[in-house]
Amino acid sequence: MKAITYHRYGSPAVLQLQEIDRPVVDGSNVLVRVRAASIHPGDWLVMTGRPYILRLIFGLPRPRKSIPGFDVAGQVEAVGAKVTELQPGDEVFGECDGSCAEYVSVREGSLALKPSNLTFEQAAAVPISGVAALRAVRDQAKVQPGQEVLINGASGGVGTFAVQIAKWLGADVTGVCSRRNVDLVRSIGADHVIDYAQEDFTQGEKRYDFILDNVGNHSLAALRRVLTPSGTLIPNNGTSGGRWIGPIGRTVKALVLSLFIRRQGRPFVAIPRNKDLVVLKELIEAGEVTPVIGRTYPLSETAEAMAHLGEGHARGKIVITV
Repeated sequence: MKAITYHRYGSPAVLQLQEIDRPVVDGSNVLVRVRAASIHPGDWLVMTGRPYILRLIFGLPRPRKSIPGFDVAGQVEAVGAKVTELQPGDEVFGECDGSCAEYVSVREGSLALKPSNLTFEQAAAVPISGVAALRAVRDQAKVQPGQEVLINGASGGVGTFAVQIAKWLGADVTGVCSRRNVDLVRSIGADHVIDYAQEDFTQGEKRYDFILDNVGNHSLAALRRVLTPSGTLIPNNGTSGGRWIGPIGRTVKALVLSLFIRRQGRPFVAIPRNKDLVVLKELIEAGEVTPVIGRTYPLSETAEAMAHLGEGHARGKIVITV
């Protein structure tokens, strides 16, 4: 099968299209014929090996993961002996390891049936970013009808889902983005949109019950200043910071502060589970949530897609067709 591979850390130039063996499935795994994948900041971190501290997890001296991509959508080709819910021919979406390939082996619990009203490309844009937004807004912040919610970085992968999920929960939503994305953020349901180049929301008088920070361009203290007394701040910036510790420093700081400051929410890792994917599937089929795709690339141009991701200004999700 064809797959995008890399065997050393570096820029998108390390990615290459190769012919490799098709994975074998057994147990609770499912063989998926990949129709589309999507990439997000986690793929950039693993490929570049930066911040360097993450190489203790990703692999020393070279990456353990050799195929990029965590989000997948496709058709079930074969199932292991312990698989009970899926069968060959099912159209699915979910999370896996190495989706930028023609086939991938995936745990059954990391998949769900694809929303009936989405293409494979749209479905591939959902899993990791959609689940991260769902858990932040619904589970961590427990957003309620009538609350004031601010999404910093509202035009990105997580941000576009967070805006829509907060609206589904009945919140009054403010999205912060660049001028070129104002219309996009308004079109997905934001009640108010702030162009960050024209207004610094941390200096305003408005207070928010929940702030999801996908950017990291303000201090945690500045963000907490515009929370209500019972509000919650959750940082979710993925690639900012220096080459040694990157966003890990801000994440650890937020985690420590959450032990002493009630309004400082704890950062979290959102690994898609079947039950979360099913909730998103239902929201999508009901028309409450629609994935936003900024650009689509064929598998052979994954390096170009990754370079665009690395620029840090992608709107919505970047999708790879296979």
